[in-house]
Amino acid sequence: MLKIILRHASLLILTLFVLSFFSFSLAYLFPGDPLVNLTGIRGSSEQEYALLAEQYAMHSSFIVQYWQYVMHLFSGNWGLSFSSGLPLAEEISRSLAASVELSAYALIFSFLIGLPLGFLSGLRHHKFTDFTLLTASVIGYSIPVFWAALIAILIFSIQLGWFPLSGRISLLYDVPFETGFILIDILLSDLPDKEFAFQDALRHLVLPSVSIAIVTCTIVLRITRRSIVEVMSSEYIQAAYARGLSPRQVFLRHGVKNALIPILPLLVMQFTTLLTNAMIVETIFSWPGIGNGLIQAIYQRDFPAIRAGMLAVSALVLTFTITIDMVIQIFDPAGRRPENATS
Repeated sequence: MLKIILRHASLLILTLFVLSFFSFSLAYLFPGDPLVNLTGIRGSSEQEYALLAEQYAMHSSFIVQYWQYVMHLFSGNWGLSFSSGLPLAEEISRSLAASVELSAYALIFSFLIGLPLGFLSGLRHHKFTDFTLLTASVIGYSIPVFWAALIAILIFSIQLGWFPLSGRISLLYDVPFETGFILIDILLSDLPDKEFAFQDALRHLVLPSVSIAIVTCTIVLRITRRSIVEVMSSEYIQAAYARGLSPRQVFLRHGVKNALIPILPLLVMQFTTLLTNAMIVETIFSWPGIGNGLIQAIYQRDFPAIRAGMLAVSALVLTFTITIDMVIQIFDPAGRRPENATS
């Protein structure tokens, strides 16, 4: 186990350094002064500029400059935004939390819908129900995320008026920032109308989370179906039938648990797919996430925000992926490589 942890930790550290090096290189690839692109400070005096150049070691070698940049990242100094003038570390922490929250609720929705339908499809293998669900999953997987979001807005917001058109919460509620997750922040707040604010935030979450969950829901359905088909055709399931257990007892006692063990790690890995899709949907719903922030930064040519946003998203996805892979190899012996089977 120690070997697995060390290998994944070294891989994560190496990959993060490569990402940070690419992020630092963008300051030279973007138009303008590299120091301005790193700090986000424009219009400084000669003395201020000289002080910044000394802090970032701009007169030293490229490697020394990169190392100073990494030190600033670790200290929380990610520079300032051209457009807002605010610290990028603060802006990214807020927007990234909004994107993670949206993706997390979409993942929950995918589980709640995809798992039962996958079990139903697997139990009705090669029957009409199975064919219908597989056809629906293919159609759902083929629907572009942005198109699903636009259709959801047209039907449920404009025509029916069931859900809000955009935003994260109504402007009537001023929720103080605590964790960055709007529902948790509402519960932790001292708002007099906390219940109404919570309901309003939930209504704002429904359409964007469902829109990005459609594709993942079809993936969950097919993975679950394949697993339950393999489990229900195994020898120990046939032995359970031979002992006189009913199909319901066999499924609940043996089928569900043995089908979930191999697929849960695969399903959790879909979080990165959801995060990517969320970055697309955020612009449509004006959701204040990292994807919407990056799009606005590109439009406004906010080079420090582009650099910092790309670094934050890439680091989050890589950290999550490598960590989940490590956990799978530690707790699932079948997922280990032969050389780690005894570790």
